[in-house]
Amino acid sequence: MEHDPVERRLSRAHTIGDLAEIARRRTPKSVFEYVSGGAEGEIGIERAREGYDRVEFRPHVLRDVSSVDTSTSILGRTASLPLILAPTGFTRMMQHEGETAVARAAATAGVPYALSTMGTATIEDVTRTAPTGATWFQLYLWKDRAASKDLVERAVQAGVDVLVLTVDTPVPGNRLRDVRNGMTIPPTLNMRTLADMTRHPSWWMNLLTTEPLEFANLTSFEGTVGELVKSMFDPSLRVADLEWLRSEWPGKLVVKGIQDIDDARTVVDAGADALVVSNHGGRQLDRAPTPLELLPQVVDAVGSDAEVYVDTGISTGADLIAAVGLGATAGMVGRAYLYGLMAGGQRGVTTALDIFRSEATRTMQLMGAQTLTDVRGRVTLRR
Repeated sequence: MEHDPVERRLSRAHTIGDLAEIARRRTPKSVFEYVSGGAEGEIGIERAREGYDRVEFRPHVLRDVSSVDTSTSILGRTASLPLILAPTGFTRMMQHEGETAVARAAATAGVPYALSTMGTATIEDVTRTAPTGATWFQLYLWKDRAASKDLVERAVQAGVDVLVLTVDTPVPGNRLRDVRNGMTIPPTLNMRTLADMTRHPSWWMNLLTTEPLEFANLTSFEGTVGELVKSMFDPSLRVADLEWLRSEWPGKLVVKGIQDIDDARTVVDAGADALVVSNHGGRQLDRAPTPLELLPQVVDAVGSDAEVYVDTGISTGADLIAAVGLGATAGMVGRAYLYGLMAGGQRGVTTALDIFRSEATRTMQLMGAQTLTDVRGRVTLRR
């Protein structure tokens, strides 16, 4: 019998959905719904998931698939899976180990991890805790360009070689679950949260006995996510600002939040090395284009001039293979690994990555694909 409670919990997780259910039971409602929810009617995230339901694989048979290779090159560095762990804010709120645990799990698994501007661990802490990992840094361009430039310089000094600029947040999306749950960073202690302590005592104990929860790369801020976005981000952001950032940043530059074919070409022409076809996990503009549907058109538009990644709705290794088959270099996931983190800290993130690896491997074998190149052109979206 397994006596370690974390291992016992994680041993019951065979899918990302299983991890999500464990996370839901162990985490306060407001925190879990911050991760799982979307904007307004949550139509965008629902459509994104339905997109993967419409995938059809066209397998080959009589191929030797006793061993398959799931690795790929992402911006010149080998990744063991076509997978990037997306930037997520407030990660220590989900589970006290936070971003450093995610970075270590990603480094061990051999996949990139992008730290968020709104993270709860510093750039320096994350690169120091996972020195062999491919640690990226995600940036929001603030109205205060000097503050943005300072973050860029810190990322350079910390050894980050990939910068991810998020461009789909000129204003905050209307995330109604957060509004209704009274979500604040850090969680406000009131009668509702005090009552919640009785249902999730270990989560609250970890929150109250570890370092204060704050935006580690920013000055301390208290309030809702929407209030932070309104006070900091710049709705006047233009292509010239992307060109300015390109001139300031010496490494690889990824632009995240592309939802239009012309915009894809524009950011590549402005110097992006890669882009992410993304509707921000369905958390910004509800009913925005479904990333998986838009993906092949963007790939055609940019050709070999940039790598193309896709996010939103990926919850299985088969989804990753579908994205690659439709032209993506890699898929980017956020919710999936956060469910693992909430379920079991760093070990939970590793479990999520193991699930993706197992499912991707099996999907390739059943498709008769020895390498990721073999799946390209063998995936269609049913209407």
